[in-house]
Amino acid sequence: MRILHFNDLHDPRIGSSIRQMYQLAELQRAAGHDSAVLTATPAANEATPTEILGSRVFRVHSDYDPRWRAWVGLRNARALPAIERVLDEFRPDVVHTHLIHTHLSYSSLTAARARGAAVVFTAHDVMTFCYQKLTCFHGGEEHRGELRDYAAHWQKCLPCQRLRWRPDRNARIRTILARDVQRFTAVSHELATAIRANGIRVDRVVHNAIPGTLVLPSADAVAAFRAKHGLVDKRVITIAGRLHEQKGVIQLFRMLQVLGRELPEIRLVVMGHRKVYDGEFAERAKALDVDRFVVPTGWLDGDELAAAYSATDVFVTPSICFDTFGLVNLEAMEHEKPVVATCFGGSPEVVEHGVTGFVENPFDVAAFAARIRELLLDESLARRFGRAGRERMLARFRTERLAREFAEEYELALAAARAAARSAAPSAPG
Repeated sequence: MRILHFNDLHDPRIGSSIRQMYQLAELQRAAGHDSAVLTATPAANEATPTEILGSRVFRVHSDYDPRWRAWVGLRNARALPAIERVLDEFRPDVVHTHLIHTHLSYSSLTAARARGAAVVFTAHDVMTFCYQKLTCFHGGEEHRGELRDYAAHWQKCLPCQRLRWRPDRNARIRTILARDVQRFTAVSHELATAIRANGIRVDRVVHNAIPGTLVLPSADAVAAFRAKHGLVDKRVITIAGRLHEQKGVIQLFRMLQVLGRELPEIRLVVMGHRKVYDGEFAERAKALDVDRFVVPTGWLDGDELAAAYSATDVFVTPSICFDTFGLVNLEAMEHEKPVVATCFGGSPEVVEHGVTGFVENPFDVAAFAARIRELLLDESLARRFGRAGRERMLARFRTERLAREFAEEYELALAAARAAARSAAPSAPG
């Protein structure tokens, strides 16, 4: 089978979902399939084939002012001819689309279907009906984050997007998905609920996964990381991934105000781009008088990333946006770390409350902080949760399971595409 993955993003360093795509492609090649990636690049001189993590990668050029995404994301006229050339060259049996709402655009689905490919769409985010990270559904501080209003409508979207709002955007996306996609999957049940609330069918939930092949770092490596970052004899909580206010960074600072009074040895390790932290969060930490508790490490990879996870006492994901799955939860669980996770989105499907960690509402700063405190002070509980988390990850969230489930989806998509082709074929004369 020839499988072509569509993704606007190609650098595995910028997102765990990107790394997962390459891991899936690798497993597909190991099973005897021809699996490759089609992606976009803003640099015209990089619009050439390359290889990333063993995958053949076709790159098309796309660069425009993002204020036009509601238009270009539907049909990127400049990139479409190059996309069509790749489809004609590779001739995929299955096109598996991931993130396409910015550069490859929804018109790429139409191009794939027109060439006879079966199309499987995986929703990793809410962009099929929202213009950004979904933040308005829970009602915010006013409603203590307790609403679940997922349906998009102009009364919410127009004030949020203003001149970037396009009245027919969501209707056109629904039409393309219904016409050109044989199988639609989502990475969590809660994401599926939100998507269905906006008139889009979801055929199956395929939870995200990681390889699960990690060998835990040595005690010496962990001790060296702690020494390097001033964490010796400290109680360490960690947040990782893209740094954004909607990921709950400011909520964490408020929790530090509470926790730091009782636990002055507490430290918050922030694993994310240092430039973003310095530019957007350093002054906020000072204003809240918690900067002395914060240790921004910058972006980490490889052995240093593994040592950072292993040096953690409690991992936290306090997002106040709709966090569709939270692959970093799995990464922490793989390192046998207890997790205190947001109640918004897919994290409750990953973190089993009271077994591998806790699930809390980050708008309730006191309650979320209390869960962190409980795990920091009860080391036996933290160890039990950590071991249970690793067992849960290995049993349910490995990429081998992901590959099996998508192999099933590909067969269903191919069968649907063949059936559609037969029904569209003219009848033979009698």
